[in-house]
Amino acid sequence: MTTDAELPPDTEIGPHEHEPHGGGTNALLNWLRAAVLGANDGIVSTAGLVMGVAGATTDRQAIFVAGLAGVIAGALSMAAGEYVSVSSQKDTEKALLAKEMRELEEEPEEELAELAGIYRGKGLSEATARQVALELTAHDALAAHAEAELGLDAYERTKPSHAALASMTAFTIGALLPLLTITLLPQSVRIWATVVSVVLALALTGFASARFTNAIVSRAMVRTVGGGLLAMGVTYAVGSLVGANI
Repeated sequence: MTTDAELPPDTEIGPHEHEPHGGGTNALLNWLRAAVLGANDGIVSTAGLVMGVAGATTDRQAIFVAGLAGVIAGALSMAAGEYVSVSSQKDTEKALLAKEMRELEEEPEEELAELAGIYRGKGLSEATARQVALELTAHDALAAHAEAELGLDAYERTKPSHAALASMTAFTIGALLPLLTITLLPQSVRIWATVVSVVLALALTGFASARFTNAIVSRAMVRTVGGGLLAMGVTYAVGSLVGANI
């Protein structure tokens, strides 16, 4: 009998582990998703932070130190959060696959009937559904059940370390844009230049996120840009208020 503990770390199970299952595309999309979200968070959180400080003081060094601290803390937080999230997802998927393996070993006929039932539910006739189930089971029973029942690729898992690195790197790159803009430009233009650069960057991340998720591009761009403008406006107002009373 196979148990959860007997699964290898990367859930490479069965004799077909080296055959292509199309999971590489899913892994790449997950990596890109983490990168886009990380960049978006880096832009918004750091822009809000430096704008808040700029509202309270014109001291370039104070703005830079606060922004740099925000970049480092945010990047590490994003990496840790993504690592924990993907690790939990991976553990859940491994447990589901282990359960499926046990059922295939202990109740093969019931599992075959279940698989055939899934294909009948998709519109195949009873005879065709059973034939499809038989052929898929003969080829790779675990892969067939994982895809049909769980919506998983039996042999591809997203690596938590890769997702964490992508998120941390993207956050840092995104965060450096408002930080460098507001600290390197002259005081007379730094605020509006930061707003413009952030709007353009958020429009790009909104466009990218919409393309990855097949969402409406214009709606995604409005959401990301609107959220960034709101964050910058509120923190700048708060910084100005606090700075004027100190």
